Amino acid sequence: MIRVVLADDEAMIRAGVRAILATDEGVEVVAEARDGREAVELTRAHRPDVVLLDIRMPHLDGLSAAAEVRATMPEVAVVMLTTFDEDEYVARALDEGASGFLLKAADPRELIIGVRAVADGGAYLSPRIARKVIARLGGRLARAGTARGRVESLTPREREVLALVGRGMPNQDIGRALFLSEGTVKAHVSAILQRLGVNNRVQAAIIAYEAGLVGTDT
Repeated sequence: MIRVVLADDEAMIRAGVRAILATDEGVEVVAEARDGREAVELTRAHRPDVVLLDIRMPHLDGLSAAAEVRATMPEVAVVMLTTFDEDEYVARALDEGASGFLLKAADPRELIIGVRAVADGGAYLSPRIARKVIARLGGRLARAGTARGRVESLTPREREVLALVGRGMPNQDIGRALFLSEGTVKAHVSAILQRLGVNNRVQAAIIAYEAGLVGTDT
């Protein structure tokens, strides 16, 4: 069972997200928070697999809450709930260790896919957000050269793994897709992060989008 703490200051959004997650028998919302401070407290109390954080919340915003969760409870995956006009915050969220970005107005299936992906150790970028994220962060993440050039430094197998990381797949699923052990995939991912000069799978996923390894038209 994937246990989730949900944080949003709008009751209607919380009710909608809870209803969507309830359609998956393998996901359970264990607590709801109305602000960032409460989100951190409930995450500390329940130790969920995933915490879903709205970016704009009172008392403590979602980005600050994400930083506190990642610093004190690194085993909890953080997913940011965002809208298009909040894309300027994505760079900071990446630095705070967020594992996913979901658009509130996206297809409800994306919410479940994203939660499952990060709970399994993967990363997830909503495809509709990816176009905006790439536009905002392209220069920032490609400061050592173009994304395509950086990807060319990878081995063919590493490029295959990176493409699947870009699709939000966890190590176990990547292993099944490429007929590799989970340990081998983990070693490839570590090497990819080091070669690309990034800190986490979401940053690697963005480079995969930039380099054309993953489409953004879905």
